[in-house]
Amino acid sequence: MSQTDKILIKNGRVIDPANNVDEKADVLVAGGRIEQVGSIKEEAGKIIDAAGMLVVPGLIDLHVHFREPGDEEEETIASGSAAAVAGGFTSVVCMPNTDPAIDDQPSVEFVHRMGRQARKTFIYVMGAITKARQGVELAEMGLMARAGAVGFTDDGAGLQDTALMLRALKYASMFDVVIAQHCQDDSFGTAGVMNSGYNCTILGLPGIDPLIEEMMLWRDVQLVKRANVRYHAQHISTAGSVEIIAEAKKKGLPVTCEVTPHHLLLTDDAILDYDTNFKVNPPLRTAKDIEALKQAIKDGLVDALVTDHAPHLQSEKELEFLSAPFGIASLECALSLYVKALIEPGVVDWSGLISLLTCRPAGVIGIDKGTLSEGAQADITIIDPDAEYTIDRETFVSKGRNCPYHGWDVKGRVETTIVGGEIRFSRG
Repeated sequence: MSQTDKILIKNGRVIDPANNVDEKADVLVAGGRIEQVGSIKEEAGKIIDAAGMLVVPGLIDLHVHFREPGDEEEETIASGSAAAVAGGFTSVVCMPNTDPAIDDQPSVEFVHRMGRQARKTFIYVMGAITKARQGVELAEMGLMARAGAVGFTDDGAGLQDTALMLRALKYASMFDVVIAQHCQDDSFGTAGVMNSGYNCTILGLPGIDPLIEEMMLWRDVQLVKRANVRYHAQHISTAGSVEIIAEAKKKGLPVTCEVTPHHLLLTDDAILDYDTNFKVNPPLRTAKDIEALKQAIKDGLVDALVTDHAPHLQSEKELEFLSAPFGIASLECALSLYVKALIEPGVVDWSGLISLLTCRPAGVIGIDKGTLSEGAQADITIIDPDAEYTIDRETFVSKGRNCPYHGWDVKGRVETTIVGGEIRFSRG
């Protein structure tokens, strides 16, 4: 390969938690791979001066909603992919609660094909556990796994049938993929729109009790004991869920979990003005829950930070609180939100944060990503840790404007995103 085809990133602080690297170094990219990390004198066709910047493995988001097929007016795989690289994410995992649901081999292949056409971020897919996400009959998990599905979930709905969930876990073990669960026990009722508690009472809105999440999570852990299969709890939000995860990990069960920025930054006090941009499921909880989640991150119990990027039309979010859809769009400002929630209060350092956005989520879904090892695919995110800016949802590449962080002053910003050795986003 000629020198002109190479990319040399110089003078950056290289953070690669998978290899316990945190030092000033250069990174040389050639042929879509990491060729060398260290002090590099070689010339290259493209030189990026990363002085004062962090050079890290490409960020990975295990939980996004790109709405295609079915709701392309809210987001497409192309617009979502562009938003992802603007946020520093080189790999994302699309959820199957589209219309129709991603519940068979052709639909998995469709999402992959649209991702390749977009040529921005790498697109991975979780297929639905059950046909049409109805919780009645298992979907064709084997065919979807063969098509490249990295896991299965009925995200947006918890799988209520215990026996069916156990069968799903056993089937998943045959294909070495993970089962991810939106923990929501519907026997407690499905009409809730916010956290159950004082604020819910004074606002006159139906509540979502923490037990709704915790009961299903506890049940699933018992099933994992029986099946001994990889299980991933999506967007946990309560102190009780943290206790269940801690106990499962203490027993050595193959259980992982994820946390969103909104469950680390916002409480149900935000809903006192009935602003539907704060309506999300699981709902915003209490300060006590936030502290429990942060302590879980500090203790290493959390395996991934995810956005749960869920764009909606403005006209939908302008409906009354009971009727408006759940969801927050935050893919492009997520890194800054993690800085505010975790770096600034000293919950984790930069290396700890990057591990939760790279090698650890890669391990959850079993992909060979999240590292700057020599020979690895050249997915790289360059971050200015000191950049200060104001979040402006009107500048988002995503179609989603339902972002409650509009107007927030934040710190830490993605400057360049390299995917497979190609610069797919550059703020310059």
